[in-house]
Order: sequence, then structure tokens, then C-alpha cells
Amino acid sequence: MSQPFKDAVGFCKTIMRNGFDAYVVNVRLQALTLSEAGNEKELDICTDAGLAELQKYFPSLTASDDKGIVGFLTEGDTTYYFYAADVDDASHLSEAISTMTPRLLKRLEQRGDIPLSAVCPFIPKAKDTYADFADFAEGRIRFKGDPDQALKKDYSLAYRALRFAANFDKEIAPNSWTAIVRNAPQVLEFVPMADFLDEWHKVEAESMYRFFALLFDSMLLHGLIPEIAALSRIKQIRNPEEGAEETVLQHTLDVMKAYPEELPYDWKGTVACLFHDLGKLYTAEYYDEQWHFLQHHRVGAKAARQVLKRLRFEEQDIDLICDLVQNHMRPHFMLTDKGIRRLRSLDEYPRIMEMVKADIKARDGSWREYNHNLKMAERADIPDNEIEPMLDGNQIMEMTELNPGPVIGEIRQQLLKAQIAGSVNSMEEAEAFVHTYVAKNKIQ
Repeated sequence: MSQPFKDAVGFCKTIMRNGFDAYVVNVRLQALTLSEAGNEKELDICTDAGLAELQKYFPSLTASDDKGIVGFLTEGDTTYYFYAADVDDASHLSEAISTMTPRLLKRLEQRGDIPLSAVCPFIPKAKDTYADFADFAEGRIRFKGDPDQALKKDYSLAYRALRFAANFDKEIAPNSWTAIVRNAPQVLEFVPMADFLDEWHKVEAESMYRFFALLFDSMLLHGLIPEIAALSRIKQIRNPEEGAEETVLQHTLDVMKAYPEELPYDWKGTVACLFHDLGKLYTAEYYDEQWHFLQHHRVGAKAARQVLKRLRFEEQDIDLICDLVQNHMRPHFMLTDKGIRRLRSLDEYPRIMEMVKADIKARDGSWREYNHNLKMAERADIPDNEIEPMLDGNQIMEMTELNPGPVIGEIRQQLLKAQIAGSVNSMEEAEAFVHTYVAKNKIQ
């Protein structure tokens, strides 16, 4: 290996040690042109490090006015050109590694004996994510030029526009919005699911409810996840005290909005909120003048697994999300000591409690069961042999008018067993248990 190549490799190692990628472009071709008499000694390096970063490692590196070249550096009798690497996750596979630069292409043309088909006459350039959008200072999301033409050039821009609108809480300009709706069939047909997932993963957890509302309004959700879109046609009672109806989809979006208030960066937990009531699509039954969704959490977990597999989610993420969907109903009921201990044993207990909290907020529902379970959760850390009965001896004697004696201790012991078994969960139930026990055993 000649000294210029050794130096080039050294530059690449310096860049890579600082967390960036770098490589010498088309070593075979560059070695050939470097050895030719009369040629200036030049070598091309490709990196995703920017100018400011490179100048930290190579202070003598000079910025370049040439398109695609970040800067150049002269060491001895060799000039090294640093080209911008492709960093767009959605770019074509062939763009990932640069095999040709304008300088090398010119050398090939000068030689005339190497066909251009032997190498790829293209150097990947970092694509500006915002290149196809007007300045956000306008206060809205708008495609540059004619919206339909912008989409025809790259239909994935539709998802990106929705992502920008959700993350920045801005509206989409009317003509751009109409173009998205008008081209929805083409977007669904020509944009790979991987590109949609890439945009979805860039949506902030606290903005996800807006993103999915836009997907639904644009008719894109109907093609991506029709099961979720169908929830717009399933109704339920929002709050039993008010009696007003709402669609399950609207409730889902409300839960997704409320959940990140406590866990703002929990992207996967917010996705679980998206699927938490999916089972209602399959379990909905109307009788006794109201809707019923028996076991919707279990059915929903199975349905969510099918959808997430179709969307190509990672297996560990599928397991996490489906576990949250399956267990989200547990804290909606007053749990016994045994029930809360089983719930607390789950790895995702904090997320489950936050899902329930978001569910209650979305409906303006009752906090009675939730608050009860929080109190029971405090007791879950106490060993069974250290739990105290809800009623002490004086209270039992006052209720039953019994005299002090061993029988009072017996009643307290039986009350404690009932609490641990889960048959006594409140003060009212404790008092009823004592009266029943005294009467049944004819204690005087």
C-alpha cells in the first residue's frame, strides 16, 4: 500500500474513532489512477462527518465550494477530497456506498479504456429532509411548487408531511393536503411499508395522536391499518354518568394524547395505547340497550400481534406491546391483595398503571378503582405475616358488643385471612364480614 493510501486510511480511522463513518472511495480505481504518470496525486474519501467536525480532527482542512465535497486537505504532495456520505435511511441500497466521484469519472473519460459500466457513475449525496418543503416560518406545512408534482416525484413525502404537521403542531396547507388525499391510493401502492415505519418512528410520543388522526383523515390509515380505521365505526358510552356516545377510535386518540403526559418519551407505550381497544372491533355486542366488549383486552392482544407482525415490528417490541394490551384492564377493577401482588409482579406494571390513568382521563371517568389499587399497591410490599386487619380489637368489640377475650383475636385472624384471600377489600366489607362471622358461629 502506497503512502497516500496509508494516510487516507489513517484519516478514516481518526474519523471512525470519533463515532462517524468514513472509507476510501473505490480503492481499486483510485490506485490505478494514482499510479499513472502525469496525474496529480488526489484521493477521495467519503464520510458522514460535517465540515465543522472534520476541522476538529484536521485543522488544515479547507471548505470546498464544489457540490458534494465537504472539504479538502493537502498532505505532502497529495490532496485528499472529503465527500458527503449518504445518510438517508430511505435511500436506495445502491446509494449506501459511493463507488464513483466526479473526479474519478473524469479520469475514466481521460483514459478511454475502462467502460463506464464497470463502475457506478454516481456519488451519493446527503438528502435534505426538508428540501421538498417550503419554509416552516410560514406557519404551516407546504410542498414546494405544485403539490401533485412533488408527490409524484416522491410519494413518501405524504407521510413526511403528516409527521412534520404532528411533531410541530402545524396545519398542512390546503392544496398540499388535498394532494395527499387525492394521491392516497398511489402513496399506499408505491411507498414501501418500511418507509412508512421510518416516518412513524420519527413521530414524538406526545404527537402520535395527531399523526394518526391525520392518517385517518387522509384515508391513508384505511390502507395501512384498516383494523384501527374500522374503530371509527364502533361506538361506546364515553362516561356512564353522562351517557354520551363516542367512537372507539376517538377514545383511542384521546388515550394516546393523555398517556405521554406522564411518560413523554415512551414511544412503545403510546403504540400500545393505539392498540389497547382494538379487541372491541371483534367483541362488540349490543344487548340490554348498551354495548358490551367482553374480553376485548385478550382478543385485542391477539389481533395486535397479527397487525404488528404484518407491519414488520421487532419481535421483542411486539411482545411488549401485546403484553400491555392484554393487561391494561386489570387495574380497572378493585384488586385484592393477591390481585395487586400479581399485577405488581409484571415487568411493565408502571406502564400499565399509566395506560389506565390515561384511559380514565380520556373518559372523565371515576378514579375510585384506580385510587383503591394505588393504596393496595402500597400494601403489596408488606409480607403477608405483617399485614394488619382492617379492624382492630376495640372496633370489633364496639361493633359486636362482645367482651374482651380470645374470641376477639380469633375474629381478627379470620378477617385477616379473608383480606389476603381477596374476599374483603374495603372497610364496609370488613364490617359485614365480622357481623356475618359472629352470627354464623353464634358467638356471644
